Amino acid sequence: MPNITSIGTYLPCWGVVDHRVAGDDEDAITLAVEAGRAALSGGASVDSVVLVSRDLPLTDSSNAAVLLAGLDLDPELEVTERLGGAPATLDALSSARSRTLVIGVDLEPAGAAAVLTADRGLNVRTSARVARSLPVRTRNTTGAVHDYGDPRLLHDRGLVASLAASWLDKPTVVAGVDRKAAARLAEVDAEVPTMGASSGLFALAAMAEQELSGSLVAVEQASLSGISVAAAPVAVYRRDLAPRSKSEEPVASDDELRISLAAYERAFEAKVRWEAGKFTDSEVLDFPPRYHVGTDGALRTDYELVPLPRAGVVYSEATVHVPVPGLPSPYSLVLVELDDVGVRALVKVAGAHVGLVGIGDRGRLVLRRLAIRSGVPDYGYAFEPEEVAA
Repeated sequence: MPNITSIGTYLPCWGVVDHRVAGDDEDAITLAVEAGRAALSGGASVDSVVLVSRDLPLTDSSNAAVLLAGLDLDPELEVTERLGGAPATLDALSSARSRTLVIGVDLEPAGAAAVLTADRGLNVRTSARVARSLPVRTRNTTGAVHDYGDPRLLHDRGLVASLAASWLDKPTVVAGVDRKAAARLAEVDAEVPTMGASSGLFALAAMAEQELSGSLVAVEQASLSGISVAAAPVAVYRRDLAPRSKSEEPVASDDELRISLAAYERAFEAKVRWEAGKFTDSEVLDFPPRYHVGTDGALRTDYELVPLPRAGVVYSEATVHVPVPGLPSPYSLVLVELDDVGVRALVKVAGAHVGLVGIGDRGRLVLRRLAIRSGVPDYGYAFEPEEVAA
């Protein structure tokens, strides 16, 4: 029976109040990092991470390295990646050990939520689990989706029948369905903004904020998982950005710049963990890290990586109109002077329309998917202006 010490949520700034859309530079991993960092705002320790989604960018490889780097966690931590929806996330939570960060992510509608377990806090335990087969929506190995298109069958023989089988005819909160169905089937409308893997954790955040005890049920087609929630003080950190309409920037072409995996591997730690190089006999930080030539003419490669601040002020800005293969164009670049370290970093702008960020604007550096090259998501940091994060 795990206890929860903190909950973090993230909603992208694009879309409308009840339907958020991921930005062109966002995917399941960047959303997971935002929610996870929110849940870790209190500074608690983490021993393992569980990531649940049906939208993982890498399926023939692991997403763990980027996830841990973005969360600023030890690269040796255990990471479990689960393919699943709302019931899978509650199952992962109900069986989690203490100091486990459980993250659920969705892209349609877009949102992510994370919970951190501990020895004390809001207590949850498994109350129901029903596994029934009613594959109304399927996805094959090539990614093609088939929808049977019978909402009444899904409602009557899926959702309602599974609730009856679990002896939970009227749960306190229901997740994994649209707002209208959730309000009708549950005692409380938690106004959950997603319907997939993150929805149960968004519902749990709402219960924690309202100090509600009772049953939380997550459903997906005919499968169901339920937990009992005992109200207790828990920190809820929300990074739910104010919604705005998304402009569709034209993509330069279907061509792409091919990736050099050798260069990708060399730059990964500093680029994705946001670190600079520092030699022991110098206070100067090099970003990106680079070798030095010593006074004796020998090449020095013995620098160490040190974390950089993730906040700063725009020193200069420019809008690039020259098309770049595979990227939306135009796009904005800013030179950001990072707080208190004497380092300036050239990065793209995230979460704002082209040309609206100016010199002197404050903001934070956020992990984003900068491009997809040769099928590989290429991650790095972008500048999100303070007015977006507010």
